[in-house]
Order: sequence, then C-alpha cells, then structure tokens
Amino acid sequence: MGELAVPTAKRLQKPSWKDSRLVVGVILVIAATTLGARLVASVDDRTPYFVAVENLVAGEAVTAASFRRVDVALADSPGRYVSADAPVPEGKIMLRDVLAGELVPTAALGAPGDVGVQRVTVPADAQSTAGLERGHRVDLYVTPDATRGVTDDREPGRTSRLLHAVAVVDVRAGDGGFGATATTSVQLYVPAEHVRAVIEAVDQDAKITLVPVKGPVNGPVEGPVEEPADESGDA
Repeated sequence: MGELAVPTAKRLQKPSWKDSRLVVGVILVIAATTLGARLVASVDDRTPYFVAVENLVAGEAVTAASFRRVDVALADSPGRYVSADAPVPEGKIMLRDVLAGELVPTAALGAPGDVGVQRVTVPADAQSTAGLERGHRVDLYVTPDATRGVTDDREPGRTSRLLHAVAVVDVRAGDGGFGATATTSVQLYVPAEHVRAVIEAVDQDAKITLVPVKGPVNGPVEGPVEEPADESGDA
C-alpha cells in the first residue's frame, strides 16, 4: 500500500481590512453603539433642578446647604422652578415656604428687601407647642397678666389673637417648669410692624399660646397681619 498523505498545518493570518467579515463586524459595533447612545439620550430627557433640603421658611436667607440637585423630567413650564445648571443662589431670600423635598419655585426667591420680617423668640405654653416643627405656621394668642398693667388696649386676663399664620423657625424645650407651668422657646418670623407688640407682650409676662394653622400657607409674607377680632359682640 502506498503511504497516506500528511496534511500540512496552515499558519493563522492576521485579519486585514480587506477581510469583508472584519469590516462588517466593525460596522455592526459602531451602529450598535450609536443606536444605544441615541436611545439612552431619548429616554433620559431629565433636567437638573433644586429641591429644598429641609423645610424652608419665608423670610430666611438661602445658603449653599438649603438646596440639593435632582434630575427630573417636567412636562411643561420648566422655567417655573430654579434650575441646577447654575450654583445655589446664596443670599437670596425665601418669599414663601417650601417643604423639604419639594422643587424650589423661581417665584419663591427674592431680594432681602422684598420681605419685612424679623426673628423673635417667645416663651410659649409647652402644651401648645407639642408637635411644632420648623416650617409650621401658627396663630399667636396673648393673655395679658391680670396683675400687671398693659400698654395697649388689651384687657388684662382676656385672650386675643395678636398674629395670624406666622412661620416657625425653631423650637427649643425649656429648662424648667412642669405641667401647666412648662414653657418652650419658639423662634418666629414676625412682620416688622408687629415686632414691638410681641416684645411688649413678652416683657409684661403675658401668657403666649401658639395654635397651629391647618393646611399649607403658600403665599409670600405679607405686611399687615389680621388684627384680633372683637369677641365682645359689640358692633
């Protein structure tokens, strides 16, 4: 019998640009990458905006820690909210309350001269301050000390509402007192024209009671606050 032929091994050749399979493969990779990028871009049409880190109270200044960035997709009116494409507008003043986690409306920011409120700390009845937090709104009621004279037309011992829907900035538990005598220090944003009346009530040892306002108060800080109603029934 004759000897069988022994096959010789072929050396592997490096692919060449002339190889049609390589060209087709490269084209498919480029097409898939481009298509994927366009698909992601079309799906992620979100825009960066600022949201409140904590409850922001009308009258306070904006700091770098007041806002944080979130990416959201808004159906319409994107200009209604503060864009995060620029840095936090430090030094601006909150013209209205914004709750933690809410988008910050552009209309909620203003210049320092746009609001006329000042921080005033009052010692309030501890029972009336239970559950109060920063950003809440309260009516401030005053009961003058019956044993002392008053400098305005309020009757000693008679309760009247002095302020309506003022913003709570801070709440701190008092150091002393138990039960009905316990007090809590509450910092409020008081319209400038009513600061003196509040300070006088505190200096005259009047009892101050804070009553939470039900529902949000979204409007900007206004000037005159509703005066106490005449409860005597006289015209």
